[in-house]
Amino acid sequence: MIRVLIGAGEIVLLESREADPDQARGLVVECTLGDIARQGDCDAVVNAANAWLRPGSGVAGALHKAAGPELAQECLPLAPIRPGEGVITKGYRLPNRYVIHCLGPVYGQDHPAEELLASCYVNSLQLAEEYRCRSIAFPAISTGIFGYPMEEGARVALQRVVSQAPRLQAVKKIRFVLYDHSAFEVHAQVLEQLAKKGKFSSKPKSLQ
Repeated sequence: MIRVLIGAGEIVLLESREADPDQARGLVVECTLGDIARQGDCDAVVNAANAWLRPGSGVAGALHKAAGPELAQECLPLAPIRPGEGVITKGYRLPNRYVIHCLGPVYGQDHPAEELLASCYVNSLQLAEEYRCRSIAFPAISTGIFGYPMEEGARVALQRVVSQAPRLQAVKKIRFVLYDHSAFEVHAQVLEQLAKKGKFSSKPKSLQ
């Protein structure tokens, strides 16, 4: 696991085993290897959904399987959604209060892919704020069968999440849950690079 603390325009690395700092100090962003359906300490978990919010493979399949059929029933009237959009449902049998469903861009098909992917994270955080969630777990949206390059996707996701920190009042922890060692290493490297800069901008001019 790699963790950073963001506050007062600064971003600093935390020891992986260090207890969460006082929430008044800022926002914790962390990357970990694990199962997105087993993040019981998070109020909300994000589903890398398809347009019709149906059970499928990957993250969507894992979350729907763990939540039970009630999740698919609640999703029916909310579909379809467009790339970059998000909707929220109950968590049902998941250990989370809410599931936030976002449709990421298909790389090479949905344009502008970078902004659509960034919108998934921004819109998810806005919903988490609206529902007063203190913690949220994200997968690496669009980097599976949608084909978004892992490093590029990690950079878009982490830069945009970090830039949103000053706007967050309820959310105090953001976790990226990566499904394999390769994905984890890429995200950990990007987050460490951001931390080494020491400062961050709340208005990124470019996500490259």
